Amino acid sequence: MPRHRRGFDTAAAHAHLSARDRRLGRWVERVGYLPPEPRWRRRFDPVDALARAILYQQLSGKAAATIVGRVEAAIGSRRLHAETLAGVDDAALRACGVSGNKTLALRDLAARERRGEIPTLRQMATLHQDEIVAALVPVRGIGRWTVEMMLMFRLGRPDVLPVDDLGVRKGAQIVDRLATMPTPKQLLARGERWGPYRTYASLYLWKIADLAVDAKAPTKRSQD
Repeated sequence: MPRHRRGFDTAAAHAHLSARDRRLGRWVERVGYLPPEPRWRRRFDPVDALARAILYQQLSGKAAATIVGRVEAAIGSRRLHAETLAGVDDAALRACGVSGNKTLALRDLAARERRGEIPTLRQMATLHQDEIVAALVPVRGIGRWTVEMMLMFRLGRPDVLPVDDLGVRKGAQIVDRLATMPTPKQLLARGERWGPYRTYASLYLWKIADLAVDAKAPTKRSQD
């Protein structure tokens, strides 16, 4: 059974993008070399990461962090998973600022963890990225984009292209000097030449989009 290591050779990815795509290559040189993501080497609990992604949805980073802190205090743990979440009822979660929909999502996640439906970190090492997506998107409140962020920023899979992400699409628009953002289907086709390092290409597209609006801070992703 093949095992997927966490992370990839960013120097090789940098050289690949520079050589394979003249337009993107010019931006790659302008932005500069992007080093490996430190979190690729850190262990994490997928259930905890998904729970935090649910809590961060549709909120500013500061507001979400406040709510997460309240939930951690309520459950008496910094790890969000089935066992710790079982220690608080729905009313207590709502008192922390968790919406009804997010409470239902957390309960569904916990129930699926108890049934063994959420792959562990060790199990994920043996799964193709499409298998991880298929396993996690049935969770209430978890969409493909959220799983893609985990694949990119936590698991370090090298060839993920989140075609629905507005920042990635905006970056591609700037690179190709398009009047409008490419559709997800168009971006998928455009990204073929970036394989097998479409994750690294996406990191540059985010940087390019941020530069275009003179962002004071990088755009936050669900796994930040």
